[in-house]
Amino acid sequence: MPLSDLVPSDITRPYVTLTFAQSIDAKIAGAGGKQLILSGEESMKMTHWMRTMHDGILIGIGTAVNDNPQLNVRYLPFPAQNTHFQHYHHPRPLILDPHLRLSPTCKLIINAAKGAGVAPWVISARPPKPDGFFANEDDGERLQQWEARLDALVAAGVTVILVELETLHPDLPPTTSDLPLPAVLRTLREQGIRSIMVEGGARIIRSFLSSAASGHLVDTLIVTTAPILVGRNGVGYGEGLEQVPSMSHITTELLGRDTVVGLKSVS
Repeated sequence: MPLSDLVPSDITRPYVTLTFAQSIDAKIAGAGGKQLILSGEESMKMTHWMRTMHDGILIGIGTAVNDNPQLNVRYLPFPAQNTHFQHYHHPRPLILDPHLRLSPTCKLIINAAKGAGVAPWVISARPPKPDGFFANEDDGERLQQWEARLDALVAAGVTVILVELETLHPDLPPTTSDLPLPAVLRTLREQGIRSIMVEGGARIIRSFLSSAASGHLVDTLIVTTAPILVGRNGVGYGEGLEQVPSMSHITTELLGRDTVVGLKSVS
């Protein structure tokens, strides 16, 4: 079950554990975001065990599309009684998806429909209304397409949670299509999510690590480094990362071939 003592530094948001696997040269994916299996068996089991301690697992839509993940705890030992799904706590998959690109036939939705997984929540933002001085010619069509994708996801059993995009003024269009992380986290907490594991991809990792500029959004950081070199064409998360949260070292462990480092936020 999720740990009740995971208390965030800010009680208006969930406790955030940022965790990911990387190569020795700090790459988390191959060229073009291609999925890489970096974690060894031992550290993979650790990750799945940690998942059972959180209410949700959060990823970006790029990871959801490229990897088509299941976000479950299938690497844990199979129980002698009941099914794997009944025996362990399975966290809620949480997908940051401003344009609703998640496929209604992805593994997350199919598993949930079969009773072998928890139905995902998608966090998105409604496109601007096609009116006003700043409207574009294709805003109306873009909104219709977004609403059609919304209907398809809801029909497939997905809960879509909307947040407001950041604007400089209520009458101005959004400054970016990126979902504002503080608003996302506050909304998840209001929906009963008390703790989340953030697992990627690169933009999401970079965004959470960059949150030091507006207040810490990361309580614990756990990085698994595999003895693998990917090369310059791999995808990293450090480019443009200027401000990072203050973290203190908790532990360093060797799990099989992998090195796992744990850090906690320093307020």
